[in-house]
Amino acid sequence: MEFCWVTINVKDMEQSLAFYRDVVGLRVDRRMKPMPGTEIAFLGNGGTEVELIRNEKNSDCQYGKDISLGFVVDSVEKAMEEMKAKGVAIHSGPFQPNPQVKFFYVLDPNGLRVQFVERH
Repeated sequence: MEFCWVTINVKDMEQSLAFYRDVVGLRVDRRMKPMPGTEIAFLGNGGTEVELIRNEKNSDCQYGKDISLGFVVDSVEKAMEEMKAKGVAIHSGPFQPNPQVKFFYVLDPNGLRVQFVERH
């Protein structure tokens, strides 16, 4: 079995695309409008993808407070500087629970926590 994607229902497709493309650094792989009022976009850099769905009838997107997406970065410090330069607020961190892992969180445009992780 292979994990292929995670789906996020979004409030605004353009804001969410900009975040995952320009802030996280994912490539837009494909984008479609399967029916009126619904748009889907898949982003990734190979392997597991992020699927964004915008449905005009479902504008109330809710996420559990204990869910986050994690992305590997080379340096937490550099990633935090890049976030600040792009106008993205640091939600929390950095944290270093052990010598091998350091991370921090930002919020995507929908309020979903996104984690940037440095591994040693």
